[in-house]
Amino acid sequence: MSHNKMKIEFLSKSENESFARVAVAAFISQLDPTIEELSDVKTAVSEAVTNAIIHGYGHENGIVTIESEINDDEITIKIEDKGIGIKDLELAMQPLYTSRPDLERSGMGFTVMETFMDNLQVESSEGNGTRVTMKKKFKSLN
Repeated sequence: MSHNKMKIEFLSKSENESFARVAVAAFISQLDPTIEELSDVKTAVSEAVTNAIIHGYGHENGIVTIESEINDDEITIKIEDKGIGIKDLELAMQPLYTSRPDLERSGMGFTVMETFMDNLQVESSEGNGTRVTMKKKFKSLN
């Protein structure tokens, strides 16, 4: 039974999004993912971190936390911010909805996360931040 964990925190600066992708990719490399599996996770992490930076904190500096846990052939990734939170989570989860049309955001972040991961759970409360929990099983180990 394989079990491992990691946790990182970084400032909510857009240049840290690529760091987050690479850090999670390096962590899951022990699962010997296929190129496609690795790409899927990196894309989902990128979307979640970008949401935390742009929508969670806006122009303010804050901390984004990523916790990743491997249990056998499954990764659980939690990406959390202590930003403004999501006013209407059901609306925010709709494809093409964006709270920042001024930034030409596509509104597809949660849809992308759902597409590339096996499971997506989003918890948020206004004024207290947002936690995105994603899970993916790796077939390359089977």
